[in-house]
Amino acid sequence: MRGQAKDKANIAEKKKKVMETAFRLFSEKGIETVPMSEIADASGIARASIYRYFPAKQDLVVSTSAWMWEGLIQERLSTVYTGKGTGAQVFAAFLDSFLQMYRNHRDVLRFSQFFNVYVAREGTSSEQLRPFMEVIQNVAQLFHEAYEMGRRDGTLRMDIPEQEMFSSAVHLMLAVVTRYAVGLVYGGGSAPDRELTLLKEMLLRQYTTEPI
Repeated sequence: MRGQAKDKANIAEKKKKVMETAFRLFSEKGIETVPMSEIADASGIARASIYRYFPAKQDLVVSTSAWMWEGLIQERLSTVYTGKGTGAQVFAAFLDSFLQMYRNHRDVLRFSQFFNVYVAREGTSSEQLRPFMEVIQNVAQLFHEAYEMGRRDGTLRMDIPEQEMFSSAVHLMLAVVTRYAVGLVYGGGSAPDRELTLLKEMLLRQYTTEPI
């Protein structure tokens, strides 16, 4: 039994190393341009072993995305959901977490852009995407808690459905910070922090019932 546990731990460590390497290469070069052989060489793990852990490149890409987002979500949301403040204040902190991602995790945003393009081009199935979607669903559940706080204290607009509020907030904030991270901005994007803060304030005015 002890030997089996050690083997499982060793495999888990190797899989993590492969995903760490894949994330670094994908975020730097794009997903489509990085072959599995390059990941094997960079990680120091045999290509045959990598294919045992991840039977196809799509499996590695999705697993890497799920692993990366899970770690980031835990890091960022631990500063958002502190159990203090009003629903509107928690919503404001939720929006601010996207600004923090732009400031501190541009590699994640670059990877996210490459990931969206890759899975669309490859026709990745919903079953293959399940590990990634399960992680994203955790964000929706945490947002639900903020929404319920706003319902109880009256600081969030209840005439707007929760799913609409969540979807628009996530899509708008993530789309804009990603464009800045990959350089897809008009006029050079000379004041990204100011513009991102403006977007955050616009969403707060739209969805809260009182100034934050």
